[in-house]
Amino acid sequence: MNTPAYSGAMITGCWALTSDGSGSSEESLDRLLPPVNTTLSPRKRTTSQCKSEPPLLRTSKRTIYTAGRPPWYNEQGTQSKEAFVIGLCGGSACGKTTVARKIIEALDVPWVVLLSMDSFYKVLSPEEQQLAARNDYNFDHVDAFDFVLLVHTLRKLKQGKSVKIPVYDFTTHGRQKEWKIVYGASVIIFEGIMSFADKELLKLLDMKIFVDTDSDIRLVRRLRRDITERGREIEGVIKQYNKFVKPAFEQYIEPTMRLADIVVPRGGANMVAIDLIVQHVHSQLEEVRCCFRAALASAHQFQPLPETLSVLKSTPQVRGMHTIIRNKETSRDEFIFYSKRLMRLLIEHALSFLPSQSFTVQTPQDQDYDGRTFHGKRITGVSILRAGETMEPALRAVCKDVRIGKILIQTNQDTGEPELHYLRLPKDITEDHVILMDCTVSTGAAAMMAVRVLLDHDAQEEKIFLVSLLMAEMGVHSVAYAFPQVKIITTAVDKKVNDLFHIIPGIGNFGDRYFGTDAPPDWSDEEPEEAS
Repeated sequence: MNTPAYSGAMITGCWALTSDGSGSSEESLDRLLPPVNTTLSPRKRTTSQCKSEPPLLRTSKRTIYTAGRPPWYNEQGTQSKEAFVIGLCGGSACGKTTVARKIIEALDVPWVVLLSMDSFYKVLSPEEQQLAARNDYNFDHVDAFDFVLLVHTLRKLKQGKSVKIPVYDFTTHGRQKEWKIVYGASVIIFEGIMSFADKELLKLLDMKIFVDTDSDIRLVRRLRRDITERGREIEGVIKQYNKFVKPAFEQYIEPTMRLADIVVPRGGANMVAIDLIVQHVHSQLEEVRCCFRAALASAHQFQPLPETLSVLKSTPQVRGMHTIIRNKETSRDEFIFYSKRLMRLLIEHALSFLPSQSFTVQTPQDQDYDGRTFHGKRITGVSILRAGETMEPALRAVCKDVRIGKILIQTNQDTGEPELHYLRLPKDITEDHVILMDCTVSTGAAAMMAVRVLLDHDAQEEKIFLVSLLMAEMGVHSVAYAFPQVKIITTAVDKKVNDLFHIIPGIGNFGDRYFGTDAPPDWSDEEPEEAS
């Protein structure tokens, strides 16, 4: 499974290698230079890298972060506001990455992506590889970058979609086989020497910042970086600087300063400029808080249940199991046993809606049997933690080698809104039929968020099955209204949700009853661990 890198304070989708020298103009140039050995050590394997802030909680299997992502879509399930994109431009080693990280620290908002232009260098041909080995290839020219891929990636990320970022190896001058997945951003900070060099790229930038640093300081930083981090010889670095870097700055980069909304002298040391930038970004991000769950509660009342809903037939057995698990006097052992039994029936019922085709086999008696077989690429299960995870064994029991993903959505206790905290999806679910599992769905807020996440990762809406033991009519309507092609499958639908968003008559807090944990006094079906 491919695990995106997420962080509560920020998501770093950056694989930047630019050094952020902290020296000032008063520092001695000689003191900033590293010692040059007559015998150089072998070149280090340097790539565009990914770094993230320390998480709140790390276990052997999961990492859960402090700051969740609030809804980035409306009741219709469509993106309500695009991410705010800040473009950072400036000469090589001017301190763009330092400025970017200082902005991130000062912003103090969750879900910020830092994207580096260094990840989008073109793959060199064998002839270009030879030129690069002799320091005769111009990496500071506009033609050195894959602007088509860059614009496509940034546009998709701005639209809230999951993207794949190439990891560039500065030693081999090629892309590594494994690309990084980046997803989810309120703010995107994009930095690179040619950030303002493409018209289509400029259209995607909401704020343009030029980092202006003295050329001598930039040269010293570049020398230090290329010698210590990339294992290059000082003569080659200076040759490349004079032949390519300096002319490129004068021809392509410096003229774009006029396009900037803000020019930051002295780079990351200029906290006055950074504070002004942060104030402006905060003003752009501020908006009237949408009471998402309340909006769902007031919508779609008195509407007939949608055709996309399928309820397991209420046989005496099914109704008997509901009687047991709904009974507040039922012991935990019996609650688990009958819940598992009901889950197995529910999963089998859900699989009956998968596409199939005719398939003829021969029996041991050498007779033809005209049967059916699954007609699709594969099946993937995704559980909404924590209660949805209890349905995984039932799915694994009937689907051999099924892939499993997990999504953690918690209720913010201050706002009452669902927030995305953790995400792990199998790689490439575009063609998969996805079984999305949660035990209870009341308003549908968490289910809508989970479906939106799947769609952002290019899952097909008509191939998503939302499977739940118990749903409220409100939740059914909310999901069906936002995502009319999603198949909704449950064992029962209760009519009411009270003012605290409890399903009435309901089943209680499923996670607490199943795992034996105590519910807080103001428990909700949409418990903090699983905002249904």
